[in-house]
Amino acid sequence: MLGLPKATELHKQLPKKAIYAKFQMNMAAKEKIDSDISRITIVNEISPAKVHIAEGKQVKTFFVALVALKKKDFDERTIVTISKLIPQNMLLVLEYGEQAKLAVYHTKLMQTQWQVKDSFTLLLKGLTLDAVWENIVVQVGNFELKSGTSLDEQIAVDDRRKKLGKEINRLDKLARKEKQPKKKFELAQQINKLKGELGIL
Repeated sequence: MLGLPKATELHKQLPKKAIYAKFQMNMAAKEKIDSDISRITIVNEISPAKVHIAEGKQVKTFFVALVALKKKDFDERTIVTISKLIPQNMLLVLEYGEQAKLAVYHTKLMQTQWQVKDSFTLLLKGLTLDAVWENIVVQVGNFELKSGTSLDEQIAVDDRRKKLGKEINRLDKLARKEKQPKKKFELAQQINKLKGELGIL
């Protein structure tokens, strides 16, 4: 799967009942997971022994899990819950019918677009598993990691950029509809201020 080396392949089912029991989940939380997910299978283990990449300071090994979804419009909070419950770095392949998307949780849930499920390939780039994992988060999150910026900082900057973009669009629409010159001017000033902030990021 994902064009990863054969040595990394596993087929280890993660029974949902075991997850519920281990984390003593209440009925509502169980029902949420049950309504979105039919099964979870660990399909790859990326470790120094399997890919000949040195372990990192933070990441000693990570896994790829195939999550078979019951519906395409799943609740993202379910995927966040699963990611937080499993105490491992985990790349999720969310599969529905003939389509799939990649998801990873790192300070927030990041996902790719839906694609034909066999069209994904994952590049293991980096000299240590810390770097490889960082590159996977960047690939899935579809952002650029600037030199001298940590992964967490870059994610926060990227989030801020998206929020500013949305707010600029919202104010722009208001400014177009506004009839009063004074109000229109105030909106234009707000837009310019936000654009200035966006330019700094």
